Amino acid sequence: MTFSVVKQRSLWWGISIVFLVSGIIAMVISWSNPEIRAPLRPGLDFIGGTRLQFELECTTTQTCDRPIDLSQAREILTQEGLGNSSIQVLDQYGLSIRTLPLDVNQRTRLKDKLEATLGTFDPQQVQIETVGPTLGRQILNSGLLALFVSFIGITIYLTIRFQFDYAFFALVALVHDVFVTMGIFAILGLVLGIEVDSLFVVALLTIIGFSVNDTVVIYDRIRENIKIHSDLPINEIVDTAVNQTLGRSINTTMTTLLPLIAIFIFGGETLRYFALALIIGFVMGAYSSIFVASTLLGWWRETKNMKQKHALKT
Repeated sequence: MTFSVVKQRSLWWGISIVFLVSGIIAMVISWSNPEIRAPLRPGLDFIGGTRLQFELECTTTQTCDRPIDLSQAREILTQEGLGNSSIQVLDQYGLSIRTLPLDVNQRTRLKDKLEATLGTFDPQQVQIETVGPTLGRQILNSGLLALFVSFIGITIYLTIRFQFDYAFFALVALVHDVFVTMGIFAILGLVLGIEVDSLFVVALLTIIGFSVNDTVVIYDRIRENIKIHSDLPINEIVDTAVNQTLGRSINTTMTTLLPLIAIFIFGGETLRYFALALIIGFVMGAYSSIFVASTLLGWWRETKNMKQKHALKT
């Protein structure tokens, strides 16, 4: 029994549209949010500043008898002239602050005042990062340039190897994967305050490479089947090609996801959201290769053939 991907193409496209529209709405809301002012909540890497993360010492002191009061922390920041800082409570007893660039004395004074009010912090859990605004803009610009160049390079390569319509719909699938991943992170940024950093750009580039590889395998099988069975309808050829490569696509995706899931669970705070971006992107990459890129190509070739037949009749 073979699986027909073409017959349900409206369903696959509808699912993609729901993800894309939801993500775009989240990015618009994020952009209009005065605390974010960007499609995704930018991390320290992109906008510059100082991030301080503290966690109450709960093992040797009695400071964890109640959760951190966000209003108290906000009041201290206002007293220090940092009232516009982004502040977030982590797991009730942790505190994350993103603010203007602070020197060592300013950081020490802020930490001491927070400890005097909130309780003693665990010195092993203190994290401090500082990035200048100029470097942040350079990282952002370099990441966007890398994405743009990768899209152009992939389009040229696929046009040379296949035909332009193959390349165009493969590019549509890549844009789909990138925007769905960005949209989900925009939603997470609004709901959970998750930020994107330079590792997120690395994840997007990795997603592009994975997705286009899966799409090329299916397109290559479609091209071979067209040569062998040129008399068959294009939709039947697409279904055959997808069924011939479906097992490989699923196995490749699953074996790639397993270590990423392990990294997400055990990899620590630095790699957790990098792994999450890859998980989302790889799942979407497999989905777009099987259900979007192939069906769009089949639809386009079918429409093109019908127009040619109609032109011959007239």
